[in-house]
Amino acid sequence: MDSRHREGDPLRTERPEPKEKDKKAAKRRLQFSVWYIFLAVLAVVLFQSYMTSVTEEKNYSEVKDWIREGKVEYVEVSSDAITGELKEGAVEKGKPRKFRAEIGGLEDPKLIEELETAKREHGLKHYKGETGSAVLEVLLTWVPLLLLMGAIWFFLFRRIGQERETVLSLGKSRAKIYAETDIKTTFVDVAGVDESVDEVKEVVEFLRNPEKFRRLGGQIPKGILLVGLPGTGKTLLARALAGEARVPFFHLSGSDFVEMFAGLGAARVRDLFKQAKEKAPCIIFIDELDALGRSRSVGALGGHEEREQTLNQLLVEMDGFEPNAGVVLLAATNRPELLDPALLRPGRFDRQVVVDRPDQKGRLAILMVHSKNKKYAPDVDLETVAKRTVGMVGADLANVLNEAALLAGRKEKDGISRADIEEAIDRVMAGLEKKKRLLSPKEKEIVAYHESGHAILAEVLPGADKVHKVSIVPRGIAALGMTIHLPTEDRYLVTKGELEDRLAVMLGGRSAEELVFDQVSTGAQNDLEVATDFARRMVVEYGMSDRIGLVSFDGAGRRPRFLMAPDMLGERRYSEETAREIDLEVKRILDEAHARAKAVLMANRPELESLAKKLLDIEVVGREELDLLLADLKSRLRGEPAPENRKT
Repeated sequence: MDSRHREGDPLRTERPEPKEKDKKAAKRRLQFSVWYIFLAVLAVVLFQSYMTSVTEEKNYSEVKDWIREGKVEYVEVSSDAITGELKEGAVEKGKPRKFRAEIGGLEDPKLIEELETAKREHGLKHYKGETGSAVLEVLLTWVPLLLLMGAIWFFLFRRIGQERETVLSLGKSRAKIYAETDIKTTFVDVAGVDESVDEVKEVVEFLRNPEKFRRLGGQIPKGILLVGLPGTGKTLLARALAGEARVPFFHLSGSDFVEMFAGLGAARVRDLFKQAKEKAPCIIFIDELDALGRSRSVGALGGHEEREQTLNQLLVEMDGFEPNAGVVLLAATNRPELLDPALLRPGRFDRQVVVDRPDQKGRLAILMVHSKNKKYAPDVDLETVAKRTVGMVGADLANVLNEAALLAGRKEKDGISRADIEEAIDRVMAGLEKKKRLLSPKEKEIVAYHESGHAILAEVLPGADKVHKVSIVPRGIAALGMTIHLPTEDRYLVTKGELEDRLAVMLGGRSAEELVFDQVSTGAQNDLEVATDFARRMVVEYGMSDRIGLVSFDGAGRRPRFLMAPDMLGERRYSEETAREIDLEVKRILDEAHARAKAVLMANRPELESLAKKLLDIEVVGREELDLLLADLKSRLRGEPAPENRKT
């Protein structure tokens, strides 16, 4: 059973976002770059070039001739130059009309007289005599440039201030903060994990009525660690705790602390707890704690200095809590074996709450929660669905009902039928049905006998789970067929005899191929892999081998391989001779299971042939059809005479 699904109903509430207009304005302010400076300088240069290009330098005598001839529109005289503009038509088209001539500091007493005469006779305009045009020219040239430089410095210093603020904010906590009324989830919305809910309820009671415990000298647990498989509802439980307590809630993940810059993680931890103490009583929830609290200097890959500093700061902050400060640290992980032992000691995470897979009653409660807004056909029985989904967690069950609703909607039904739920369960467990993956007749026949071998052995051997459905329809990535088993009840212990029966069932497909075709195919790859793992664990973990004895070699809490790496690190916990004995014992167990499977199939060859032909005919055989096909087999197993004229 693949349980690698995200937890149902994740914490999705966000803080109110700033207005879109404000966000865009802030973005525009941050987009100031050197290109703006370049464009501004270019504009000033072009302006000065334009002003220069429309004025032509002339000699003084030529300008005086233009004035006498009445070609000048106006002039301005300064101490060192005379500037002006020619009348329209007085110059060739395309040439500048404005002119400038240097006087050279020489006084010309006749100039004023000639200007007065031209004013009377030719209408010379704007004669102003001695003016401050030199000062104006300087202002027109330098003031825009000075203003431009001032604007550049202003924007540069403003940008530096923004960058400084951004750098200083790196050490701020990234936790999403929710007010007392933001979270509506309560314990009513959490189903299937009643024991876990009871464990965290007293935290709510303490936050609401702390004097009830303080008068007896009791202190609330400083930290609560939620441990469980992915999808079991750890985040949902934390959200419900916050909704029930009605206190501020800080939510973030373990990866939010670690950055590439040294010291930022520790700074964020300090800032987080500082904010939490200011808002106490409150709850801090760190999801995926293993990203932050992984054991220090463990494994072949070595440690991570920045992560370890962040973890050290977290340990200090948890120890630094004042008694009954009203701040509860809640964390969740699905890999508790990776956590540093210092996190798990009393005084830090005082309480570990296991959020386990739900039993049949719990699965029914979860299905009821997720069925509130769904419409069902009369043939749907959620209790049957709960029995059918052994091993599934809350996220799996939510996914099953959602897939069933999508299937029903695709077929334009008025309600979700039992067939839709069955199809959804098969899709979640084995993958999407590959209707366009066409097998050759020979391949289809091999698959039919392979799956029939699994089914016959599951029906004959008492320790195996009985068959719910047999199919030769390809599904998922590589599954060409499947035999679905339906346990009659939730099991927590498995005996040696039951494991041996299950091994025989796993090898039933390969045994059927050998028996019918006298050769084998690659279709048993996954069966062999799972069976080998089962047999090895029987020998090295469960002590179920008389030859090896009551010794557990490779248990170690089933830690991940990259943490243990016994072969790579030379830390194997047994000798080479013992390793050889283990290999021989594993092979013996598998050989005996194979021989047993082949013997059972030979004794029930007619039923094997009958089921395989039925599969080739209709591709999917359910429980009711299977009972009809195997009626004679059932009678023999019960020691009854075979029914006559039984239809197959």
